[in-house]
Amino acid sequence: MPEKPTPDHFRLLYFASAASFTRKSSDSFPAPLPISDLFSVLEKQYPGMTKAVLDSCAVTVNLEYVDVKEDNDKEKVGVEIKEGDEVAIIPPKELLQGGFD
Repeated sequence: MPEKPTPDHFRLLYFASAASFTRKSSDSFPAPLPISDLFSVLEKQYPGMTKAVLDSCAVTVNLEYVDVKEDNDKEKVGVEIKEGDEVAIIPPKELLQGGFD
């Protein structure tokens, strides 16, 4: 079980291709963070991750799926990742939706 994040941070869990790409099962990042900024933070930390992993993944915050792409509309008030939250990068969306075409 992952450790609790340090104060003012959230825990990010990596699964499948995300874990392979980062060579980690988890990270801790400063909170709060708008969900719309998550992918840019990860791309900065792990160059190439957006194209290799993030473009085809699902994301959860505290076990609830969120749509990061939809949340990139800056005019909307979106999800904010808060201190102590658990965020997960999950395997390709196509696999989760049963798309094995």
